[in-house]
Amino acid sequence: MSSINIDHLCALAAIRLTSEERTLVEGDLTSIIHMIDSMQAVATDGVQPMANPLDMQQRLRPDSITEHVDRAALQHTTTHTHDGYYVVPRFVE
Repeated sequence: MSSINIDHLCALAAIRLTSEERTLVEGDLTSIIHMIDSMQAVATDGVQPMANPLDMQQRLRPDSITEHVDRAALQHTTTHTHDGYYVVPRFVE
């Protein structure tokens, strides 16, 4: 395994870490990567995928509408709407 680039990860996550935090994070990430590597080493040939480890039927609620939203009542405080949607400034990075 190559070393973990903590500076790059911090930039991606837009966070700053102290040197003590960096050491802890690097150790945690290394442990996670080792755990994933050991899980990938397990032979799973012939094992059927499963959605639930328990052999039972899940109780599911009916997929029905339980709440109706009054869009006009929610949007009455702003004039920045169009066809029922909020109009926001365009943001392109």
